[in-house]
Amino acid sequence: QVQLVESGGGLVQAGGSLRLSCVASGSQSSINTMRWYRQAPGKARELVAAITSGGSTNYADSVKGRFTISRDNANNTVYLQMDSLKPEDTAVYYCNVNYYFRNYWGQGTQVTVSS
Repeated sequence: QVQLVESGGGLVQAGGSLRLSCVASGSQSSINTMRWYRQAPGKARELVAAITSGGSTNYADSVKGRFTISRDNANNTVYLQMDSLKPEDTAVYYCNVNYYFRNYWGQGTQVTVSS
């Protein structure tokens, strides 16, 4: 069993920044890819960014150049630095890992960007 705990959400004005963190615990070996998803009201959950244990990253087109994903492998922590935030970034952000063919999700952290 893997537990994921996110933190760092909040209310910010457009143009501002937030940094999300997600700590993974319970894994007996290293976790390969760690991901951030988000879900806005009335919309499907979407992939925001992903990072492998080797540091390879990919981003949704909507956040490229504004968001940066990083990780601390020693502490099984993944971060999402969000800059130049827009009202359309408002959503619940979820941390996700796939570990031994099981999908794990955190409880989510709310990010609200006011215009």
